[in-house]
Amino acid sequence: MNLFYLRYFVTLAHIKHYTKAAEQLCISQPSLSHAIAQLEKELGIPLFEKNGRNTTLTRFGEEFLSCAEHTLSTLDEGITTLHRNARGEGLIRIGMLRPLGIEYIPRLAAGFLKANPGQDIQFTFHTGVTQYLLDGLAARKYDLVFCSQPSEEHKFTAVPIQKQNLIMITPQSHPLSAKDSVDLVETIPYPQIFFEKSAGIRNVIDQMFARTGASPKIAYETEEDQVIAGLVAQGFGIAVVPYMDILQKLNVNILQIRSPNYERAFFMVHNDCVFIPPVVQKFRQFVLDDGMMLTEEPA
Repeated sequence: MNLFYLRYFVTLAHIKHYTKAAEQLCISQPSLSHAIAQLEKELGIPLFEKNGRNTTLTRFGEEFLSCAEHTLSTLDEGITTLHRNARGEGLIRIGMLRPLGIEYIPRLAAGFLKANPGQDIQFTFHTGVTQYLLDGLAARKYDLVFCSQPSEEHKFTAVPIQKQNLIMITPQSHPLSAKDSVDLVETIPYPQIFFEKSAGIRNVIDQMFARTGASPKIAYETEEDQVIAGLVAQGFGIAVVPYMDILQKLNVNILQIRSPNYERAFFMVHNDCVFIPPVVQKFRQFVLDDGMMLTEEPA
């Protein structure tokens, strides 16, 4: 169906006069008449009928007007959205690890909005463990994901954007609690609480222990760093975790890890196989230009 004919139909339906409608549409009256005749022929029913000097809708025309207006409105909204996207406006869907949602991502998003005043830019923010976020990126639920380094099998583009030192936490009554720092090999005799294998940080910690040449005693596994901290505080074991402010409020001791020396890196990840909207490209470049390689350390 010819979209121009639909617009001609809607205009004539509201003006109810062929000559005046043609003038508003900037076409000739015969061209308008031909368009309406073709539309009626395609539909197989009359849309208009004469009413003195004016033209009114038939019962079928009234029913079709609602559909035509809805169709054109939806189309116009879609065109407007595409134009906004082409101008570098629109929606940016972010997936991130929870620690990055405390300060890093909010700061970047606020800075990006401040750097682009007057533009219609929105964000959505979603949190989860690395594997969940990467699955969401593959399913096109997110435009950019901020997480641990993805494995090569994902075939995503990943750029390191932040680093974070890992620490050891113990219950306050633990044999290691009197120390300020520790070699991981010293922790081998004690039960430990690990992140689940779905968490990106798990691979980092596994590599750290692999470098000691010994295997830790994994007593419990869970996916949330704050849950691990709570379990350590209650004496369920010791754990390697990223530093969190909440540790200062719990009954745990914080030990620096002397060896093996290891930093956890966070990455900005996107899918090269999917078209990246201009506004997402702008934000990605903004993150790269920001150049903030922050290290979170105990206060």
